Amino acid sequence: DPKEGIEGEGEGEHCVAASEETELQIQRILDKINSFTQQVSEILEAGKALFKDLSTDFEERLISIHREQVEKWEEEMKEIRAHDSANEAAGSLLRNAQFHLFQNVHEDS
Repeated sequence: DPKEGIEGEGEGEHCVAASEETELQIQRILDKINSFTQQVSEILEAGKALFKDLSTDFEERLISIHREQVEKWEEEMKEIRAHDSANEAAGSLLRNAQFHLFQNVHEDS
């Protein structure tokens, strides 16, 4: 039957058309994968750079905080030493004054 041959050809063409459509769909998905992979790669690189900058900033800030605190404590120690030295000088003056007062009292007796 000549009709069967035509139908067979039609089915074959339909299979080829479906195959081309399938290939287009697969190509679209592959393009999406490539595009998504590129975006992820760019985000990763940007993230690495951001974290590197943040890490550097964090390190510098932490070192600065440490330095400021150590300087504060060093200044505190300096003030304590100066205060102690002033107390020693005042104590020496008081002992000297006390000695002279007792000496004067004994001389008057």
